[in-house]
Formats: sequence, C-alpha cells, structure tokens
Amino acid sequence: MTQFKQLRGRILTPTGWMNGVLDFDQRIHAIQSAVFRPGETLPYILPGFIDLHVHGGGGADTMQGGGAVHTMARLHARHGTTSLLATTMTAPMEDIKRALIDLSPACAQRTEGGARVLGVHLEGPYINRGKLGAQPDNTCQAVLADFDALNQLAPILLLTIAPEIPGHLEIISALSARGIKVQVGHTLGSYEDGVAALAHGAAGFTHLFNAMTGLHHRAPGMAGAALAHAEYAELIPDLLHIHPGAMQVALRAIPRLYCVTDSTAAAGMPDGQYTLGSHQVTKCLGGVRLADGTLAGSILTMDQALKNLVSIGLDLADASNRLSKNPADYLNQSERGRLAPGSWADVVVLDADLNLTQVYVEGESIVLTDA
Repeated sequence: MTQFKQLRGRILTPTGWMNGVLDFDQRIHAIQSAVFRPGETLPYILPGFIDLHVHGGGGADTMQGGGAVHTMARLHARHGTTSLLATTMTAPMEDIKRALIDLSPACAQRTEGGARVLGVHLEGPYINRGKLGAQPDNTCQAVLADFDALNQLAPILLLTIAPEIPGHLEIISALSARGIKVQVGHTLGSYEDGVAALAHGAAGFTHLFNAMTGLHHRAPGMAGAALAHAEYAELIPDLLHIHPGAMQVALRAIPRLYCVTDSTAAAGMPDGQYTLGSHQVTKCLGGVRLADGTLAGSILTMDQALKNLVSIGLDLADASNRLSKNPADYLNQSERGRLAPGSWADVVVLDADLNLTQVYVEGESIVLTDA
C-alpha cells in the first residue's frame, strides 16, 4: 500500500479555497475537505511557482554552462519555484550553442533539490540592437535553419524576437505553427508591428514595458499593442522595473498576465559583482545594473514576487495564479500550476505572513536553507 505524504491547511484548488488535506507522492493523489479546530491557524497551500524567464541565481549564470543550471535550479527551488525556463542571453552563436549543450541534460532530468527545467527561453539574438537593454550587442536576423540547429541541442519552448526586423514575421508564423511560443521583446517596433506580430501567431510579450516602445496616446507603441490586444504577457513585479500603477494597468488590460523574475546570478547573493552573459553587473540598492546604470535583470525570487503582488492589492488567489496557473497554461503544461488529483506534486506552503515554510518539487521536499 502506497504511503502518501500529507499537507493540512487552506488549499488553493482550481475551483477556489478549501480547508482540507492534500495527499501526494510524486503526484497529487487526493484533496479532501476537513474540519479544523476553531481558531486554528491554517497555512496556505498553493501550487508551486513557474518562472518562464530565469537567467541565473545563487551566483550562477545560464550562459556559464557546466553545473551553473543546477546551482540556479536549487536556488530558485528554495524560493518556491518548482519549474522554470533557463533563459539565454544574446551572444555569438557558438556561445549560445555551448550553453544549450550544457543545458540539455538538465532539461532531460531534474536536478535533485532543484526546480524542474522545462526547457529554454531563447532571449535573443533575434532582437533589435536599438533596444538591447542589458543584452550584449550580438544581435542577428533570425533564420529558420539556425533556430532549428539550436533547438536540436536543447528544447526551446519560448523565443523572444523583434518583429519589425525584415523576415521576422515569417519566422513568427513558422515557429508558432510548430507550437513554439514566440513573444515580442527588445523591440523598436510600432503599435502596428505589434498587431502584425500577433496576427502572425506571436503569443505574448517579454518583460512588458521594458525594452520596448512605450505607450503614447498618438503613438501607442509596442506596449500599447500588448495592452490593447494581448491575452498573455510577462511582467517583472520587483517594484523596480515597473511602477505599481503601470502594473495595475497591465493587470486590468491583459487577461492572463503572468509574472517572471528575469533573475540573474545575483539572486540570493550578497551585493557585489556578477556576470550576466558576457556583461559584468553590480548588485546594489536592491537591483542589478550595468556600469552605466541600466537595469540588468533582477534579484527577484518568486516568493518575493507573490508578496509584492499582494502588497499592490491583488488577493492571494489571483497573485498565485499569476505565478503558477497562467504560466503553466501559456506553455500548455496542464499537469503543473494547479493543485488537483493527477497533477505533479509541485507545492508551496506559506504561513500567515506569506513566508515559505515548505516546498515540494514533484513530491521531493526541498531544504529551504543552505547546508
């Protein structure tokens, strides 16, 4: 007879909150309602967080190769991320290939004690050099055969692209037809370019508002296209990349907005110098910056993202969905991002102050502090 683990508390199910007991091993076996003692403080039990934009963490950067992905997967698991997309940087093609070769084993088999690496988010090199943000200047025009060669090295589930570059609308159509999620980012494109990208199959927008043309009432820009027409977009809720008021606009406008960290090697680390692709970056004053002051990713973790969303007025269930169900649905991961029988046992447990007390990745209990 199988011996299931149990969690007791206030459980966020796909149909709403339930006071009950969750039985699981690697997958969730059952969720049953229960009556608790009057006045008993119940922990919150939520789906594990899913981060679709992760450059690094714990001092490790995706582009470093080797064991870097294992380090970052473990760091983010300790902060409630149960699955993620390892995100690359714009770089010479040979450097991207080397990074993907090293990422491939981690995509095939989960790191013990770490988040599941679902695949790769290829952020560049198919972007506009006029909106690099913190990306190195190694951009190039997308060629389908080149993308196919990269995808043979590791599974690319998500691609960021600038649609205004000649030939890129056709690339968006071709990749979307294959089931690759293509999203618009690092772009000087107009509102009309954004609408055209969506018409050609683009599915979302990379770090909404950042590294794209902004909203003006006579030139709505790429941000305007997203706000007017997108069903999905990613947003960095570190309260540094985007003003809370702009976050509220996006939350009202885009039905299935989801949140990412865009985290770097500096996440979970003390202030100091770190790498982001080929760049040297500095962690200080609550963020990560290039030498010229440009924001260069973040130090955000998903447990803090949840608190930030609640702090600007979202209820806990809505905030949770922005970090779990919505990104899971975006990637068609129907067995993740929700607590339901048959789903993977990716679970986070929070106290009344929304501090993490337990994390399970596919049923494995994660140690929340460094050994």
